[in-house]
Amino acid sequence: MGYITNWTGVLMLFRPIRFHGIRVPGLRILFPVLPRKVRVLPLFRYDGRIGWQGIVPSRADKMASISMDKGLAKIGSASDFYRELEPDKIAAHLATVAQNEIRDVVEQIMQQENPQLWHDLPPVIKEAVFARVRAQLPGIVRNITDEIGENVDQLLDAKMMVISYFGRNPELLNELFLIMGKKELKFMQRFGLYFGLPMGVVLFGILQVLPQWWVLPVGGVIIGWVANYIGIEMIFEPVRYKKWLPWHQGLLLKRKGEVTELYSKMISEKVITLQNIGNELLTGPRSDRTLKLLEDSLRPAVDRAVGPARAAVRIAIGSTEYDNIKASVATEATGFAPIAFNDAEFSRQQSSRIYTFISEQMKRMGPEDFTEMLRSAIKQDEWLLFFHGGALGLFAGLLHLAIFGV
Repeated sequence: MGYITNWTGVLMLFRPIRFHGIRVPGLRILFPVLPRKVRVLPLFRYDGRIGWQGIVPSRADKMASISMDKGLAKIGSASDFYRELEPDKIAAHLATVAQNEIRDVVEQIMQQENPQLWHDLPPVIKEAVFARVRAQLPGIVRNITDEIGENVDQLLDAKMMVISYFGRNPELLNELFLIMGKKELKFMQRFGLYFGLPMGVVLFGILQVLPQWWVLPVGGVIIGWVANYIGIEMIFEPVRYKKWLPWHQGLLLKRKGEVTELYSKMISEKVITLQNIGNELLTGPRSDRTLKLLEDSLRPAVDRAVGPARAAVRIAIGSTEYDNIKASVATEATGFAPIAFNDAEFSRQQSSRIYTFISEQMKRMGPEDFTEMLRSAIKQDEWLLFFHGGALGLFAGLLHLAIFGV
């Protein structure tokens, strides 16, 4: 039973990823009046179902929030991560993408805003406009990436990015825990057997001295609860080396180098990526600020492209029409950014710098910060594992009574 308790306890941490259950008549009406601590359990759903969802995926938003506050925030800020992505290389890549698209963009805008003027322009003038815009692109794009870097903390809510990402992909939060704690989770399963066997012998001895029916159920609750409690504590505690303890230090801390490598690899390849940062900048809750920055940087390109003929063009098509063309160029040209940010190969190349940055920062962490970073996300829900151990211990005691009696 000790082994089964811990094995199922580990399983219940991560599976199933989505809620599975059955509908119970009346639960939908009762659910809103239940205490909040009951409603947040992965046992119930507001739609009147009772079942189970893995603790980690059921708390994806909350765990991601805590992980950000206690973990990634200590590693670096949004500006730190953006700097490691090498804005100069982002600018060069964005300029390359824009060079290939700018001709079609200018053509499309001019056809929409003033087709007659565009049609009447000699081909040599059209080519001159294309050439002038292309020539300005590297400088324009470099200015954009510099502006983003200077204002990234206002443009990007890194915490919300991480929360929404794991909320959409709870299986990746599972993967993060399973990758880092694979050995410790196996230990947790075996520990149920190592601890349960001698405690069962002790309980047997108590039963000989005190042959009461309640001894087995109560003993089962205590053993199941304590087994999970000690197992969790051994994974994370003590933070500092203790000679008098058989395991001396938290098991995860003994593997700090290996865990650091696995954590850094996962975060740099799946979470803090150029692709995710770009998507957050362009589609996140603060994307309007990013788009305005892009437009403000691109709008002067039209003036510079027209060059000395600016006044004549204004007179020919009117100031309002001219301003509309400038605004259209700026708006349409922001389409280059998603193409550049979503280039998977370029994003993969830049992730190596994020990996190096995270791993170096984690290596500098003291054991207290390192433990807090890894444990904080699940600490508030550890009691569910302890409760699960006690509940199965109670079941084992009652089952023994049903089969063998006192």
